[in-house]
Amino acid sequence: MDLLDFEGQAMYFDAPLGDEPERLLQEAAACYPHERAEHLLLRAYFLAPEHLAVLVALYRFYYYRHRYGDALQVAERTLQVAGRMLGLRGTWSDFDYADLANAVVTSIVLTRFYLLALKATGFLLLRLGDPECAVERLRKVVQLDSNDRLGAGPLLDLALGAMAEPSGRNDDGISVAEA
Repeated sequence: MDLLDFEGQAMYFDAPLGDEPERLLQEAAACYPHERAEHLLLRAYFLAPEHLAVLVALYRFYYYRHRYGDALQVAERTLQVAGRMLGLRGTWSDFDYADLANAVVTSIVLTRFYLLALKATGFLLLRLGDPECAVERLRKVVQLDSNDRLGAGPLLDLALGAMAEPSGRNDDGISVAEA
């Protein structure tokens, strides 16, 4: 199965949002460099806590501010929401090929989004200095995406290297936190 073959399907941001959350997202985007943006994004989240566009906007705000712990919390929430939308039972660690097949029938776009969110949690854990947990998540993505269309393989290699190096640096001398 090709996880990049999703033509003609609606994307997460195509779902109706509502006037007030939409206005808040637009206002937050317009004042992004200021702290006010976070308050606007959080208000949008309280109005639409399960809308993927709101979660992605909040994730990006925290990620680009290098607030990786906050970004990880949002990414975890995103996994829960997307998992429910796909009808998944359990957590990402329970996700297997049968779940993948069922999820793709529901929506390949949302399935791809779910796996990318899982990859993001692995990357964030790596940035936060927890390569062991990063490996678990990245390994799951690589296992389910055997052609590595989502690009988790190199991140998995980096996380495995970080686990092998007691200094926290890989063979190239790059700190995991700098990755």
